[in-house]
Amino acid sequence: MTAASEPDIWDRRVAAGLAFLRRRLAGDYDVDEFGFDPELTDAVLYPMLRQLYRRWFRTELIGDEHLPRTGPALVVANHSGTIALDALMLAVGVHDAVDDGNGVPPRYLRLLGADFLFRAPVMSSLTRKSGGTLACNPDAERLLRAGELVGVFPEGVKGVGKPFRDRYKLQRFGRGGFVSAALHTGAPIIPVGIVGAEEIYPKLGDIQPLARLLGLPYFPVTPTFPWLGPLGAIPLPSKWLIEIGEPIDTSEWAGQTDDPLVIFNLADEVRERIQQSLHRLLERRPEPFCSEPSPDPDRSPPVS
Repeated sequence: MTAASEPDIWDRRVAAGLAFLRRRLAGDYDVDEFGFDPELTDAVLYPMLRQLYRRWFRTELIGDEHLPRTGPALVVANHSGTIALDALMLAVGVHDAVDDGNGVPPRYLRLLGADFLFRAPVMSSLTRKSGGTLACNPDAERLLRAGELVGVFPEGVKGVGKPFRDRYKLQRFGRGGFVSAALHTGAPIIPVGIVGAEEIYPKLGDIQPLARLLGLPYFPVTPTFPWLGPLGAIPLPSKWLIEIGEPIDTSEWAGQTDDPLVIFNLADEVRERIQQSLHRLLERRPEPFCSEPSPDPDRSPPVS
């Protein structure tokens, strides 16, 4: 880049920023029926999260060829980390993997969240504007029928809030509601393994009376929180690996969408694939806080 071109670039950035502010102040922007605001997500949320994704966690995403460039899919991942940054990092990774300069429009991972997120005034608004919605089958099916990528974490609070001693051990997957949503819409299921989130806030304990007072599922005690006050909320810079697994075609069960045995077996298969992915990634990853890339970062490991 020449010195003469730098002022032009900054002029364009300033002009784009002012135009963005004018549209926001005038209300000249679109949201969908769930409240998703893609312009705000691209301009404000993702640029901030991308710094965590690339610089702080040094995230490597494996198997992005399994992400569909068009059409619906249910992306199912393990959940951990005390604070659910894994969902946000996965959303950024999926967006950037598809938006790779090949002319294909970027895709947004529409995350399904726990109900307590939508009871908090500020958090509820941010979740909606970034594309999230309540983790329930009707919303999931509406998004899938609209051709969206939908992200779900079947472990829920049990996964994200588990103690550090249980790291990378998948918790129970509930009643398989995510499988039912995929079967009813014919969407493929994409299993995803995430390694790295367990170390950002190692949960050593839980102050339940304070959690109940604040309306939270738990109030964590970590090596840095609450001892260091606000500084304790800074996540530790662990090394992250995310593996996108091979999609599971649900079309062969099209006539068995409400069969409990089919739902259970499919949920169990997804869970097993994710657990296997975690084992592979843990073998491949260096020490949790190593700054070097993992071995052979451009070669995907075998996906069962």
